[in-house]
Amino acid sequence: MNSFILHGDICWPADGRLKAMENAYAICVDGISRGVFPVIPEQYAGLPTEEAAGQLIIPGMVDLHVHAPQYSFNGLGMDLELLDWLKAYAFPEEARYRDIGYAEKAYGLFVRDLQASATTRACIFATVHRDATELLMRMLDATGLSTFVGKINMDRDAPEDLREANAYISAFDTFGWLNDINGKLQYTRPILTPRFLPSCSDTLLNELREVLHAYDLPVQSHLSENPGEVELVKRLFPQAAFYGDGYDAYDMFGSAGKTIMAHCIYSVPEEVECLRKNGVFVAHCPASNMNLCSGIAPVRRYLNRGIRVGLGTDVAGGESLSVFRAIANAIQVSKLYWRLADQNCAPLTFDEAFEMATVRGGEFFGKVGSLEEGYEFDAVVIRDESLNSATRRTLHERLERAVYRDATGLITAKYCQGRKVWSV
Repeated sequence: MNSFILHGDICWPADGRLKAMENAYAICVDGISRGVFPVIPEQYAGLPTEEAAGQLIIPGMVDLHVHAPQYSFNGLGMDLELLDWLKAYAFPEEARYRDIGYAEKAYGLFVRDLQASATTRACIFATVHRDATELLMRMLDATGLSTFVGKINMDRDAPEDLREANAYISAFDTFGWLNDINGKLQYTRPILTPRFLPSCSDTLLNELREVLHAYDLPVQSHLSENPGEVELVKRLFPQAAFYGDGYDAYDMFGSAGKTIMAHCIYSVPEEVECLRKNGVFVAHCPASNMNLCSGIAPVRRYLNRGIRVGLGTDVAGGESLSVFRAIANAIQVSKLYWRLADQNCAPLTFDEAFEMATVRGGEFFGKVGSLEEGYEFDAVVIRDESLNSATRRTLHERLERAVYRDATGLITAKYCQGRKVWSV
């Protein structure tokens, strides 16, 4: 079952650095990596070999934050701030998913392009619509990618045609959704998804806490993304000491299980400490933070504090599904933060940003994001010869160039848990 040898030029994170080995062999046994070797170990000599000589082989990319229903308008409205952009683009588009025919067409585009990207794992927002969310989950499950998908909950601060009627109906639909999909999918799992605090009443949050504990679900949402949003939370939740405290009061801030919070640009010191203490994953989304004028997350500060930080494309606040672009963007904005905001926050290195896109974000899924022994075998194969120059480059340099030049179109094969999920 899912046992083979993958041969090529291999780069992978291990022990806080990026390792590289040319003309090497990555061993997969029952979907689990047994390591990378210069020659095939004798005990694995009988396994079939998948040949990718001369091509780059890297771990699959992990996207901790993406909105599937927004993919159909990605690249639009990039001159607006977050709250205005939600009203002008995101909310009207998401309302269309009450039409299951439209959902099938639009989600088909998203799933097709996600499958052809470097992403092997993703945490995905759907909409409030139960039928459309179940459709998206079935479509993703058929790809073999490993994903979490959440039906959004929101009973206020949204247009009438998108807002759920009340907290009890929202919770009832969520229970129904979870019961509908229970035991029916192999690779796609549910995740509790209150959109963000402004869209959820206290009653709804209390109901969702019951859902959380009944089904032992992970949680995803947004946190401290935009100054206007942060001020809105202060008005709506005066009892909360800080934005994240509003989630924590309902067990949705890592205290009851795994939690992802996207952005965390304006997290106050108390919130940062709570992120660390509760083991919350921060999904750093540099493209959408630039596009929607939100700001720059102090990622270096988070890494120094031992906070779990991965990357998100945040389509359609981010304009692309490419985690390669997210890696480059993360490095670039960290340089701006260092130069313009805090010279004690050193810019990210390439190796650090690559770790965020693989093993750091992959931790949300388990032992994921490396080709070291014991990790689930996720890999991407890239025919990068068209990027080569007249000078011979090291594997590390080839990888850096492939990321910065977004080699998504050069991917020839992709594996998730040892399954080949895409190839040309």
